Amino acid sequence: MIGILNKVFDPNKRELKKLEKYADQVEALGPDMAKLSDDGIRQKTEEFKKRYQDGEPLDSLLVEAFAVVREAAKRVLGLYPYRVQLMGGASLHEGNISEMKTGEGKTLTSTMPVYLNALTGKGVHVVTVNEYLASRDAEEMGKLYNFLGLTVGLNLNSLSKEEKREAYEADVTYSTNNELGFDYLRDNMVLYKNQMVQRPLHFAVIDEVDSILIDEARTPLIISGQAQKSTQLYMQANAVVRLLSKDTDFTYDEKQKVFS
Repeated sequence: MIGILNKVFDPNKRELKKLEKYADQVEALGPDMAKLSDDGIRQKTEEFKKRYQDGEPLDSLLVEAFAVVREAAKRVLGLYPYRVQLMGGASLHEGNISEMKTGEGKTLTSTMPVYLNALTGKGVHVVTVNEYLASRDAEEMGKLYNFLGLTVGLNLNSLSKEEKREAYEADVTYSTNNELGFDYLRDNMVLYKNQMVQRPLHFAVIDEVDSILIDEARTPLIISGQAQKSTQLYMQANAVVRLLSKDTDFTYDEKQKVFS
């Protein structure tokens, strides 16, 4: 009786059953994908994009998109995702945390949900803990995305605003959590919208999620500047407002830095 109740009420078992179904469907498409030429594989990306733009939800594209990435990974990287990676990728797409041991291929697992969500054209962020990993993964996995017809950007601290904007405009953008956070803060300090580097946030896959969202998140990101100058401007503006009336006529003394 307890065993029956566990099957009915255990959400983890229900979730695993659904993920296993996804994996079965992806594996079933393997032989069909293997028959396609390289151009045929690439054309699938444009097909998926059109179907999404025509109103088909991403969830209904998941099985085919994962099968395409799986075949492309075999051709480009010499790697063929296992069932556990297919299941992990589907779980990531649904916004869950996929715990995988070292050596189980987390980087390859992430390529499938990243590709699927990049089909929207709204951009996907792959967040890592340091620039070495971001650069390494952007170069290695970038070969796969480029093969599939997607663009890849790498966001580094050393980049100019124009270079950062270009990185964020890519279909897939690799970055560290700190750089993403500081860019977000800086974007909220600009005077004009065209000075921003990030576009609206859409989907992200986070590597080492416990470190980034718990450990490092305890240290706030702070942008410090010349606060005294800013404070003085507020005081001057406040003084001007107090002087204003319909009949007010005043001038500003540039040398004395005062209104009269």
